[in-house]
Amino acid sequence: MKKIFKYITVVLLAGGFFNSCETTEMNLRVSPNDLAANQADPNLLLNSIQLAYVSNMTTISNLGGQLTRIDYMSGRNYFNNYPGDTFNSIWSRTYSSAFNSEGSSDPSVGIWTNIEALKEIDEASDIDYSFHIAVGQTLKAHMLLLLVDYLGGAVLSQAGNPDEFPAPLLDEGQAVYTGALALLDEAAALFAKNPQATGVSDFFYGGDSTKWIKLVNSIKLKAHVTTGNLAAFNAIIAQGNFIANNEDDFQFQYGIRELQPDTRHPDYADDYTPSGANIYQSNWLMENMLLKNDPRIRYYFYRQVNGTPGALDANGVPVDPSEEELACSLAQAPLHYVDGGYSYCSVNSGYWGRSHGNNEGTPPDGFQRTASGVYPAGGRFDDSSFGNVGLGVGGGGAGIAPIILASYIDFWRAELAPEAQKAEFLRAGLTKSIAKVQSFGSLDSSADFTVAPKAAEVTNFIDSQVTAFNAASGDTKENILAENYFITLYGGATEAYNYYRRTGYPTTLSPNWELNPGAFPRTFLYPQNEVITNSNLTQKMNNSQQVFWDTNPAGPAFPSAN
Repeated sequence: MKKIFKYITVVLLAGGFFNSCETTEMNLRVSPNDLAANQADPNLLLNSIQLAYVSNMTTISNLGGQLTRIDYMSGRNYFNNYPGDTFNSIWSRTYSSAFNSEGSSDPSVGIWTNIEALKEIDEASDIDYSFHIAVGQTLKAHMLLLLVDYLGGAVLSQAGNPDEFPAPLLDEGQAVYTGALALLDEAAALFAKNPQATGVSDFFYGGDSTKWIKLVNSIKLKAHVTTGNLAAFNAIIAQGNFIANNEDDFQFQYGIRELQPDTRHPDYADDYTPSGANIYQSNWLMENMLLKNDPRIRYYFYRQVNGTPGALDANGVPVDPSEEELACSLAQAPLHYVDGGYSYCSVNSGYWGRSHGNNEGTPPDGFQRTASGVYPAGGRFDDSSFGNVGLGVGGGGAGIAPIILASYIDFWRAELAPEAQKAEFLRAGLTKSIAKVQSFGSLDSSADFTVAPKAAEVTNFIDSQVTAFNAASGDTKENILAENYFITLYGGATEAYNYYRRTGYPTTLSPNWELNPGAFPRTFLYPQNEVITNSNLTQKMNNSQQVFWDTNPAGPAFPSAN
């Protein structure tokens, strides 16, 4: 994989940096801010587009992961958890309505504005910048699809023209999807000419147009699986030019630099600190993997202790509850947890996290809670040493942001495949995912890999999941597929939210701590900053509005796990 070190100079020039928030906010400012758009450096504009996109993807992935229990969600009420400012930064980085750290307007931030500037530069120049434009159009199209998925609509037909449309109207979701697919066609046509990428810092594929075409087709697959367009999905599959192998995975590579800029994976920066870990991992995910004996668990999570209060330790010995360290370990689980057989507070074997909706205060447990592991955050491999996290340990943060991986597409294929072929794609997705995850072990040179899952154990695990899937029917069968998909999406959970609303699976997700947490968000509120400044946009009264492709029953009946 390409290391981010070679890009640091460019990133510094672009003004991008990575901070240590769990939800990454990249304060992006391009050097030629004071110049007219068509006078800016095209390479710096492309850098800004890429970094804004990565920042958006990281934030959206976190939101999707929280709602689907891949990540931990705090707060017992959904509406209060995701207020109107949730999508402010994402919207700003997409449409250039951002403000810089000094409080003044910063048009260089937005993906849309910079792509339009690139087009102007290309038209006025003897140099061919079509590679820049194709990359920008690809990332913009993906972002438009996700804005529809998460908000229900987006600005398209009136975007990027503030003189004529100072208060642009939202386009309907279906129209935005159509427009985004057209943008992907335009990008593919440019890439097909194999344009020169000299001097470009392509953070994803190093200037390889053939890989970008595979990504374009893979984003189309994402759109078609979301809308259930089986014919269009199968047509792309038949051509075979999509992300089908780990070598073509679409991901962003982080580095190990701590300051100016911090290039480490944001979860590593948050968890590997002198005061311990700061992220709570999802109890549902850890327990699901533990019970399955999933070989990825030692790569995903690093345990700092061998036991959690109120549970069994790694040797099967009960651990005393502790009000100071884990208050809920002394509490009696509510009936909706007891009746469903869910673990309310503690997971066995030292997996110290929190359950969905736990809104307890933060105790001094930085050196007890389970930390982000070597995949994808570049942390420590869990070799049962039960040491502590700290600056520079493990992989130093040189992890990745997974965006669209070959294993994800195998699960999309499993969803749409005829019944007799579904298990084939379940096997393929697990095989690719585990191989990729295990390759990250080499980042932690200090780990003892004698406890790492052996090839036979990996094979046995995959066989067990496929066998169970083939033997099951109804909800049980769907849950096996969905659970394995969600586990595979750890670190890049953007599509989990779509899958959950589309299918209602898995029904095995643990409930919110609160018996009545309010309606499960079918879409998020519109970005409040845009609502305030755009007279043509009225804020939603609730988060129950369904996106055009979500034709399932309204809540609270659906999804059933909520």
